[in-house]
Amino acid sequence: MSAPERIRVLLVDDHAVVRRGLRGFLELLDDIEIVGEAENGRLAVDAARSLRPDVVLMDLLMPVLDGIAATAQLREEQPDLQVVALTSFVEEDRVTAAIEAGASGFLLKDAEADEVAAAIRAAHRGEVRFDPAVARILARRVAQSRTPTAPAPALTDREREVLGLIARGLGNQAIADQLGITERTARTHVSNILGKLDLSSRTQAALWAVEHRIAGSE
Repeated sequence: MSAPERIRVLLVDDHAVVRRGLRGFLELLDDIEIVGEAENGRLAVDAARSLRPDVVLMDLLMPVLDGIAATAQLREEQPDLQVVALTSFVEEDRVTAAIEAGASGFLLKDAEADEVAAAIRAAHRGEVRFDPAVARILARRVAQSRTPTAPAPALTDREREVLGLIARGLGNQAIADQLGITERTARTHVSNILGKLDLSSRTQAALWAVEHRIAGSE
């Protein structure tokens, strides 16, 4: 029986010591392969074009091209590529910008090594995963949000259910299990939601759900 395909990861940070630390741990894992490194956003975009990673661990504060701009460009060029944002501190504007750029996860650099690995795996499964501090920011946005001035696009009841589960971080298979539908049907619902909302990623859909109070309560 052949070994399962490994998750191809590109490490992007302007500090070599951070890249070494991440590589040192992640290379010990059987299901993750480090395919390359980059020290700024411009080099990250170039590297991703040739290396075709599954997931990019992306520092947000870098010279030449920052992580937010690089994330937006990567997601435009490679829609299936997942980006997990890394930062030393949390600022609401930066969090929102990274999510709107298409980041599918957001971790602080002091996260434990196993949290980083879990975020990579979650991103590869199409799930949304945030550091608890980021989740608190999004929760605040719910509390402070106002009724949108523009009418929300018409979603079916099922699409609203699916959108709520996306906001909770569930991937397609988990959504299917929760609703008793096939994974293919869940994927179709997600695609329809993104089309109706004119969004490019499920992370953006999660943020939209939070802002419009469709945040997937248990």
